[in-house]
Amino acid sequence: MAFVKSQKSKAYYKRFQVKFKRRRAGKTDYRARIRLINQDKNKYNTPKYRFVVRFTNKDIVAQIISASITGDMVLASAYSHELPRYGLQNGLTNYAAAYCTGLLLARRTLQKLEMDDEYEGNVEATGEDFSVEPADTRRPFRALLDVGLIKTTTGNRVFGALKGALDGGLDIPHSDKRFAGFAKDNKQLDAEVHRKYIYGGHVAAYMKTLMEDEPEKYQTHFSGYIKKGIEADGMEELYKKVHAAIRADPSVKKSEQKPPRQHKRFNLKKLTYEERKAKLVERLQALNSAADEDDDDE
Repeated sequence: MAFVKSQKSKAYYKRFQVKFKRRRAGKTDYRARIRLINQDKNKYNTPKYRFVVRFTNKDIVAQIISASITGDMVLASAYSHELPRYGLQNGLTNYAAAYCTGLLLARRTLQKLEMDDEYEGNVEATGEDFSVEPADTRRPFRALLDVGLIKTTTGNRVFGALKGALDGGLDIPHSDKRFAGFAKDNKQLDAEVHRKYIYGGHVAAYMKTLMEDEPEKYQTHFSGYIKKGIEADGMEELYKKVHAAIRADPSVKKSEQKPPRQHKRFNLKKLTYEERKAKLVERLQALNSAADEDDDDE
């Protein structure tokens, strides 16, 4: 019988260091993160901002975040579930909605920093690449794109949010290679194709296709659009109104939902020392009275 030497000795396990919790959970790419948050030493305590975009099944989350010793600090945030307030009721997770969310965050951030008048950005989305020019007074607000663990394929929705933020007036280092409409053959961005995606043209085209080929599927798939009276031909006009409404008032609106009057409890309330003492005295008195009654009966 051949003896196989154990490669992982006791010394190995004594020196083994577990990875960070978010790495074990597969939530954070620390290799990418360290490059995004590392700040030059001669900048002292100047925050380095990241434009963070994340997607869930029903929402788009866009935030401006800076890292600190105590944790990440959020300067401003915008969500696609806020878009119904601006007139967009359906399709809150597609490329066009991502553009609107990025635009909302950009205008909200600049309004908070009182830079919205200096940097209007690209007022009308043409689909062409746009980079903000520095003004005479203050430099534009700069942030770095943080895509997380998402696959950065051409036409990914995260670049729709990036385009919205660029048109909104933020300075984000980028290339046009990943925007929808970039052709690999001639290595150029087709502005018309990109514009179609920004204004929901790809959704409108799919609506028309389903309407002709599969009317039943169209009724179920686009039931929300049908209820609101949204048609394929009116899609571009709808998004133009949404963009204008975002620019008119990007401020955060507090929820009108009132907090519940009485908090629902699913467990017993924890008693204080005095309450526990009083409860014990009550029980002792009850036991004593019960014992006295038994003695009287005898």
